[in-house]
Amino acid sequence: MSRFKDLQKNLFGGTTSNARQFGMIFTLLAIILLFQFLTARNLGVGFGDGLTLRSDNLIALFQQNSYILILAVGMLMVIVAGHIDLSVGSVAAFVGILVAKSMTDWSLPWPVAILFGLGIGVLIGAWHGFWVAYFGVPAFIVTLAGMLLFRGANQYVGSAAVPVPEGFQVMGGGFLPEIGPNTGYNNLTLLLGLAACVAVVWREMQGRRTRKEMNAEPTPLWVSGIRMAIMVGVLIFVTLRFAGGRVGTSFPISGLILVVLVIAYSFYTRNTAGGRHIYAVGGNARAAELSGVKLKRVNFFVMMNMSILAALAGMIFVARSAASGPQDGLNWELDAIAAVFIGGAAVSGGIGTISGSIVGGLVMAVLNNGLQLLGVGTDRVQIIKGLVLLLAVALDVYNKSQGRFSIIGSITRPFRREAPAAPASSSEAGSPAKTTVAG
Repeated sequence: MSRFKDLQKNLFGGTTSNARQFGMIFTLLAIILLFQFLTARNLGVGFGDGLTLRSDNLIALFQQNSYILILAVGMLMVIVAGHIDLSVGSVAAFVGILVAKSMTDWSLPWPVAILFGLGIGVLIGAWHGFWVAYFGVPAFIVTLAGMLLFRGANQYVGSAAVPVPEGFQVMGGGFLPEIGPNTGYNNLTLLLGLAACVAVVWREMQGRRTRKEMNAEPTPLWVSGIRMAIMVGVLIFVTLRFAGGRVGTSFPISGLILVVLVIAYSFYTRNTAGGRHIYAVGGNARAAELSGVKLKRVNFFVMMNMSILAALAGMIFVARSAASGPQDGLNWELDAIAAVFIGGAAVSGGIGTISGSIVGGLVMAVLNNGLQLLGVGTDRVQIIKGLVLLLAVALDVYNKSQGRFSIIGSITRPFRREAPAAPASSSEAGSPAKTTVAG
């Protein structure tokens, strides 16, 4: 038993932040394998012929959910800062229909229309940020008002679907092009997968090198090897699935946009002063302000950034759908919030990761996709998703309270450190110390 606990600690609760995210990744893999088995059984075929891991299904799953994952990136920063944004679906729909009309009615070239849409996102985000940061209105109220305001504006601007040109559609419905020799696989997708494998190995080795330079105990080499082997193996499998789909398909352009955003925002939140300020504000806003963090600037930034990403997500959805309609964006904010909380963010703020939110979003996406492949009705899909969200978080909270292994706790542990014990004197006994602070 002790050896098992040591293995569990090294693999899931090791010394690098990426190691602590393996628990949720394994949960995602377990759900994928479950639906692969169930769909194969329904068809009466072998496990390898199930529907979930087919190339066309994986490509469609990623393409259909890329806009939700983009929203989860922005929502993570909002929630970490201690806020919530209920307007993202309405903002995305409003920007989407304005961009569609700008191309069809105003004859704007699609690259200019994209910049126009992002500019609208900036203005909406500045509007929300002003009320939250400088007027002190809670973000819940501001964005609830924004949800109503921009939903009504969306339906006022266009009461019917508005088509978009083919050039714009590539943004949401296009794939990496075919280049180079005919290998039976999309070469650009293969190169992207190779780059991802190199990045995994480099990050693990860089983490080991950093710990040696800090004279800290390094992760056992065999543990690093297992982690790298698992991640590289998964990446190779996924790369071949995306690259080996039917002719004309490969890794989606919308997925490439998501990858760039995840890399950029992960670097920002982990390695810059601005990113650390967001965690500090969410952990303890008053303490952060006394430490020199510009509270208003941070709150303004996270709200404006969220609306910009909502605008981008709305344009990607419209591009994939080839038209914008008045019912776009419904309940998108709920999917984004669910992805963030499943990915390990704390309701009180100060804790969460970009990569964790992406994995949380993929958990919900695979669950939704798998239930649809099994022929489960939309009504029951919503019921099951709600119960899974509640039970997953409740079980994890219970495990943490009992001192047991916690998936979400494994993800969030890098962003917490134990505070000093509360003073023993009677004069200070009434002021218990906070157990964790954001790092």
